[in-house]
Amino acid sequence: MAEPGEQGVRIGLSAVVIALRDRKACVLTTIGHDGAVALPFGPFDPARDRTFERALRDFVTEQTGFRLGFVEQLYTFGDFGRDSPRATPGPDRRREVSVGYLALTSDAADAPMAEARWMPVLDIFPWEDRRGGAPVCLAPLLAGLARWAEGDPRRQGRVDTLFAPAPPHRWNEGRVLERYELLYEAGLVAEAARDRDAAVPSDASGRAMASDHRRILATGLGRLRSKLQYRPVLFDLMPSAFTLSELQAAAEAVTGLSLHKQNFRRGVERTGLVEPTGRLSAATGGRPAELFRLIDGDHSAGETLGLPLPAQR
Repeated sequence: MAEPGEQGVRIGLSAVVIALRDRKACVLTTIGHDGAVALPFGPFDPARDRTFERALRDFVTEQTGFRLGFVEQLYTFGDFGRDSPRATPGPDRRREVSVGYLALTSDAADAPMAEARWMPVLDIFPWEDRRGGAPVCLAPLLAGLARWAEGDPRRQGRVDTLFAPAPPHRWNEGRVLERYELLYEAGLVAEAARDRDAAVPSDASGRAMASDHRRILATGLGRLRSKLQYRPVLFDLMPSAFTLSELQAAAEAVTGLSLHKQNFRRGVERTGLVEPTGRLSAATGGRPAELFRLIDGDHSAGETLGLPLPAQR
């Protein structure tokens, strides 16, 4: 037990598991202790668990029924004053330090546990969806950020750089965490109101999550978007055979961007990552489309092997 006035530390592990369902990027969720949507999460027991990753795999399966494939560590979260999550109840009052992990899967079957759900990522971060132009939620968010900036050029500069409301600023899809952190700092998301014991702002947008899980998810989505440009990680979300239209739809679902069809296809061909299977897909609803597959080989190292992201401008 911690001495009076001291606060112990407990290590928690959080999993961002992303898959594609109905051409949407979805994250595997469960229900937190307060009834809010949560990432699969559990404590690390140093007396029982041999490694962080082994413990992560075990409790994700226990909570969702889902077995993880490849995972990578994201970041360690433990800021004081943020519900990450709040100190544990009881005399110990231990401060929680959470280690986040990212996992990608092409297996998006319904999770067998009743409380587990696949939730569209862009329902949680609607301002990140630029496929149809500026999203509806952007105007009230920018108005709230303008009130927060109050003529401060440094604050306004951060808003302009991250949200690119007008030229010459351009949207950078990889800066998901920075945008969420800015909205949190400005008190425009429900988690900020919760952590400050304040009223939830009327223009709060997106789906709130338990603890600091939306922050962890923002880190995972930003990491995935950035990696698309230098590693072929998108194929970890794809079935073994796919059409180029399906591959483009997957890239758009993850990036939140509308991509130029011909430029995307030419770029995929230049990478040399895919080859035709010799089969056609009849699931397109129209003219059968050629099926492709990822060429066998080690694509995890060496030269840059990302996919092109030629956004429509």
